[in-house]
Amino acid sequence: MFLKKKTDKAQSSDFVKITALLVHAAKIDQNYTIEEEIIIKKTLIEIGINEKDSDKILNQAKQIEANSVQILEFTKKVKEMDNSIKIKIVETLWRIIYSNKKADIYETSLMRRLEGLLYIDSKIMGSIKEKIRKENL
Repeated sequence: MFLKKKTDKAQSSDFVKITALLVHAAKIDQNYTIEEEIIIKKTLIEIGINEKDSDKILNQAKQIEANSVQILEFTKKVKEMDNSIKIKIVETLWRIIYSNKKADIYETSLMRRLEGLLYIDSKIMGSIKEKIRKENL
């Protein structure tokens, strides 16, 4: 598991908030797709969630995201993570955005905000964006 040692309940809450950020990125263009959901589930499995729990966490994250008015509560958990995991989350965010082959103004604005909120260097953010964009051409 990539997150620090915590109780299962606290750790699950962290994953739900991180997943809510991913859901938020998927919904920001008003076009939440199955492909985006598959990307989110794959990431959950890659960061240590078993497949059975990934559905539960995703459903909880959708509810939290739908009832939230800000992303700060979602970004806090990501910001506390190891840099390699932050990068994984940022890669996933760009994969979600480019899953339809283009990034709209709302998606790019979100990523600029996240760059600052997650303390990601702009050069790193740019190289991740370009890498994922090229993968999805």
